[in-house]
This record gives sequence, structure tokens and C-alpha cells, in this order.
Amino acid sequence: MKTRDLTDLVLLGALWGASFLFMRVAAPAFGPVALIALRVALAAVVLTPLALAAGHWPELRRRAGAIAWVGVANSAVPFVLFAFATLSLTAGFAALLNATAPMWTALLAWVWLGERSARLRVVGLLLGMVGVGVLVGDRVGLRADAPAALLAVGAGLLATLCYGYAANYTRRYLSSVPPLAAAAGSQAGSALLLAPLAFWLWPATTPGPRDWLAVLALGVLCTALAYVLYFRLIQRVGPTGAVSVTFLIPLFALVWGALFLGEGLSPGMALGGAIVLLGTALSTGVLGRGRAERSGTQ
Repeated sequence: MKTRDLTDLVLLGALWGASFLFMRVAAPAFGPVALIALRVALAAVVLTPLALAAGHWPELRRRAGAIAWVGVANSAVPFVLFAFATLSLTAGFAALLNATAPMWTALLAWVWLGERSARLRVVGLLLGMVGVGVLVGDRVGLRADAPAALLAVGAGLLATLCYGYAANYTRRYLSSVPPLAAAAGSQAGSALLLAPLAFWLWPATTPGPRDWLAVLALGVLCTALAYVLYFRLIQRVGPTGAVSVTFLIPLFALVWGALFLGEGLSPGMALGGAIVLLGTALSTGVLGRGRAERSGTQ
């Protein structure tokens, strides 16, 4: 990987890791739905002109329904679920749950698309489930806030399941659509879907400047700019290289949470997170890829 691509990868990990920090900051003030409505609307405002300038309007118009559906599955629903989760979970913990997304993608590709899964990938999926169990046990345990924490964990896992579904749907039905067009259209579709709900659920108390700055950073930096970086990485280093950002996101989220919110890292979180990341590496083929290539399997 070239230095420029490595820089993009690290910056992308830092931005997506920071998204959990910004959601943790702004979700209590705006509420999950209003916060995410603003996030996707800002991203759409930035990405749509770029897509139009690139000449993607015919594709956006022709595949509007499918692109909008991807927006629901890949942005509107999972973003709201994670914003809800950050009301009860730390930024680092939520990011560790986010690391299970590639595992759901691999599992659904196996069940839905009939994609063959090597034994190492199956082991990775099982390891990931064990890691989630360790995380849940550490966060919930016998604490008084166990029901709220368990509900938040469930929301986070449902969000990553949505990511897995959206990735496979895109692969099956939108593989010919330019990535920038899919990104812009999906954010615009998400914004249109969430706008009436956000109006209905708008907070009674006006959020402060700190909350608005978090929303601005979340929409422009962690969504619009991050998508541009992500699709550029896919074009230059391929999907497998781009998905390695999964391993950087929790690390950055933990660092940002510790620096700006005083969040800590418990031994259980460290152990569970390590197991989840190992499972993700195996299930996505990042580990064992050389062996698979030598044997001619995928």
C-alpha cells in the first residue's frame, strides 16, 4: 500500500472513530432521529453536487428506488440505532460493536448469495460471536443499568446487521452504479425519509453550540469526507484493503473517548474487542488470505 493510500486509510479510521464520539456528545441534546437526520442531510448537501459534477445524474435517476433503499439500510436505520446506543454505551464500546459489520456481511453473503466460506472464515464468525458475548458480559453483568445497556448493545448489533445486508444488496443489485452516485443518492434518500420524523421529534430545548459543532463534524467530516476517502481507497487498493479500516475505527474511538470524554477501557472490553477484531480478520479473509490464494480457494 502506497504512502498516500495508507494516509487515507488512517484518516478514514480517525474520522469514523470520531463519529462515535460526536454521536455520544450530540445524541442526548438532539435525540437519535433528529441528530441522524441532520447528519445525512449535511452529507447529502456535500456529496450530491460532487456526484452531479461527475455526470452521475442519469444513473441516480434510473436507479433511484434501489439507491434510496440502500440509504435506508446502510445509513438511516443503522445510524439512528447507533446514535441510540451511544446514549448508554461509551464511544469505544459502540465502535467495538461496529467491528462486527464485516462478519455479518460475510454471513449474509454465505446464506443469501451462496458464497462459499472457507473454514477459517467460519471460525472467524464463531469467534466474533464469542467476542460479542464477552463484551456484553463486561458491560451488562449484574449492574443496575443492565437492561438499558443490553438494549443499547442489541441496537448496535442490529445496526451492523443492517450494514451487512446493505453491502450484499449493493453487491447484488447496484454493482454497476458508480460509488459516488450511490453514496450521494443514499444520503439524500435517508435525509428525505428522516426529515418528517425529525420534525416530529425535534428537541424541545435548543441544543447548544457544542452540540451543533458535533453535528457539523459528524455530517461533513465523518460522513461526506469519509465516504470520499472510502471510495477512493476501494478504487486504489480494492475492497479487502479498504475494509481493513475496520480495525482502526475502534482504536481511534477509544482514543478520542479517553481524550475528550474521559472514557476508560476495562479488561473485559479489551479482551472482547480483541476477540471481535480477530474474528473479523478471519471472517473477511484478511488473515489467511495468503494461504487461500496459494490453495486457489476464496
